[in-house]
This record gives sequence, C-alpha cells and structure tokens, in this order.
Amino acid sequence: MKALVERADYQGWSLLSLNRPEKLNALTVPLFHELRGHIEALRVDENVRCVMLRGAGKCFSAGHDLDDIANGEEVPSLGWHSETLRLMEKMPKPVIAAVHGHCYTGALEVALACDFIIAADNARFGDTHAKWALTPIWGMSQRLPRRVGIATAKRLMFTADIIDADEAVRIGLAETAVPLTDFDHEIEAVATRIAANSPHTHRANKRLLEASEGWPIDAGLQWEITENEGLGADAQDRIAAFTRR
Repeated sequence: MKALVERADYQGWSLLSLNRPEKLNALTVPLFHELRGHIEALRVDENVRCVMLRGAGKCFSAGHDLDDIANGEEVPSLGWHSETLRLMEKMPKPVIAAVHGHCYTGALEVALACDFIIAADNARFGDTHAKWALTPIWGMSQRLPRRVGIATAKRLMFTADIIDADEAVRIGLAETAVPLTDFDHEIEAVATRIAANSPHTHRANKRLLEASEGWPIDAGLQWEITENEGLGADAQDRIAAFTRR
C-alpha cells in the first residue's frame, strides 16, 4: 500500500508529506499512525534540525475524513489524535506547516500544532466543525485563540467561514504568503536557514517560549534567567568561524 505519510531527508532537515492526494489528503486513523511514527523517529534524529510538513498533490489537507467519522472510526484511545499532535508540537526542533490549497478543520488543527505556517497564495483556511455539528477534540479550541486572539477565533469557529492566505497573514494565523509558483523554493529556503542554526538554541527557545506563554513578564524574565541552558556545544566553533571571516 502506498505510504500515507512520506519522509524525505535533505541537508539538515526533513520533509514530511501527507500523501493521500486522491482523497485530498483527508485525515484518517492509519494516516495518523504513520504520522506519529515519523514524529517519534524525527524527535530523536540528531541529524534533523528542522521539519517541514506539507500535503501531496493539490492541497495540504481537506481535513478529517468525513467517511471515517460516519463509519465510526476506531481510535486507540480517547484523545489519541490530540496526543499525537502534542508530540509533534513538543518536538525539540522547529516544525513548520507549509500550506497550499485546502486546510480545513482537522487539517487546520494539524497546522496549528506546528511552530508556524507558511502559506501559498492559493491556501484556504477554515474551521467547519459547526457546519457538521462536530466539536473540537484535536486542539482547535486551545491553539486557534492563542494564535489569532479569542474574538477572531470565535468569529472563525462560529461562522465556519473560509479565509484566504492574505487574510490568514493579516490575522496572524500564517506568517507569510508566497506565490504558489515560488512555494517549493520558499519552504526549502526557510528550512535550510533554520537548519543552519544551532539545534541547542532551537531546543532552548522552544522550551522557554512554551513554558512562559501567557505569564506576566516579570515571571517570564525570571524563568529565562533561572532556566537558561547556556552555551551549546557548538557555540565556540560557530563564533570562531565568524571571527575568522
């Protein structure tokens, strides 16, 4: 059977591709099983300093496979999807969502579990839980308001409106929108720039940012001082390489 999630490795970074293009990469339990396996492997792979997640074919993903929902899909445990996305979110290296085409509901929950989103100019985002009388269970109610603010999250969740890439950037859902013709080049360039930087600093930054999110600034500043991980093993080599230029 064709893989549902494919991994390709480049210099210092990996590309994960949701690979059900004939079904617009609709999300199923088998796909999540494969995604989770790759996440667990990438977490401990010291050769990978950045992960880029995208969809094969026409889009990132049309969302949770409604046929699976209708057929009463069997999951290993309550909250298993959410747990899988949390494992990805807590990976000690940057994980970027590269979104083109559809990114709806469950797919948006997947993208929100990444550190940030790069959008192609044909990307379309939306939360359609309300359209189908469903309720979030993969993290929408927690991550969306943290990304865009609670009022904007309510607007998107209540209306089930679909927004384009420019609007996603405007509200802070995506970080940038690039022409689809430049999309492959752009995500490779971003991943390469991130992979060139220190994995020690990436780990520390992710831990510090997550631990102190929403704290009063004085508490956050104290946390940064007391929990600082200091210089990485590659610090002196990096500094020496710069000063010799």
